[in-house]
Amino acid sequence: MIEIERVLDACCGSRMFYFDRQNPEVIYADNRELETTLCDGRTLLIKPDVKMDFRDMPYPDNSFKVVVFDPPHLIHAGTGSWLASKYGILPTDWPAYLKQGFNECMRVLKSDGLLIFKWNEDQIKLSEVLRVFDKKPLLGDQRGKTRWLVFIK
Repeated sequence: MIEIERVLDACCGSRMFYFDRQNPEVIYADNRELETTLCDGRTLLIKPDVKMDFRDMPYPDNSFKVVVFDPPHLIHAGTGSWLASKYGILPTDWPAYLKQGFNECMRVLKSDGLLIFKWNEDQIKLSEVLRVFDKKPLLGDQRGKTRWLVFIK
């Protein structure tokens, strides 16, 4: 049986925005594992608690109070580049891919739960992504090209 915590990070990557990267309240999930050295000498470690595809999660409906969804945002990056290693790359059918991920995040979210969505507009505008989701966010913030949005189920 899968243990359920209060928070699911559906695509945690290297957990870069967490104050505590080992927070026991969070299940850190990703579809890949990686340990490599970046061009600046830092180690990049992607080591999820659960290896899974955010489009098909092994959790029952209404499982989490909070879901964090920070999917890859790049469509153009060299396959061996540090950008691809650090952030991942979207497939060419990115609208369907992101819609499936968003819908799956909403499925595992409890009623009145919060979905925290992070997006960087470097290559795809947030407005394009929101059209795919077909749901309005509750609130949001912008810092440079990075956007943080909150959705409520």
